[in-house]
Amino acid sequence: MDTTVLQVRTGRQEVVHDLTGQCTAFVQGRGDGLLHVFVPHATAGVAVLELGAGSDDDLLAALRDLLPADDRWRHRHGTRGHGRSHVLPALVPPYASLPVVGGRLALGTWQSVALVDLNVDNPDRSVRLSFLAG
Repeated sequence: MDTTVLQVRTGRQEVVHDLTGQCTAFVQGRGDGLLHVFVPHATAGVAVLELGAGSDDDLLAALRDLLPADDRWRHRHGTRGHGRSHVLPALVPPYASLPVVGGRLALGTWQSVALVDLNVDNPDRSVRLSFLAG
């Protein structure tokens, strides 16, 4: 198994950050297998979805509706509504496993790999990419 860790600066705003290019570069020329993408954070997730054309903004809007940044959360440290970030990984898991065929990600035409981060208190994230040869 070959592994690398990406450092991603998400800033102090909710974000859907495209990882597709970095994932593509990591698996290039490796043959067949699986790419496992993992975010070792309790407040972020990995999604496979269409990016651009408003889909990433739609995802953030849906998560704001499902997980409002208000005072309902029992987990209360950090900014107002921070507890929702700790619920996020139950909806957007902190991992994804993706097929690699002939050294290329076998994503659908409109699929991308993204880091989803609602936590405005932590602007720096790590993303672990692991290639498991088939």
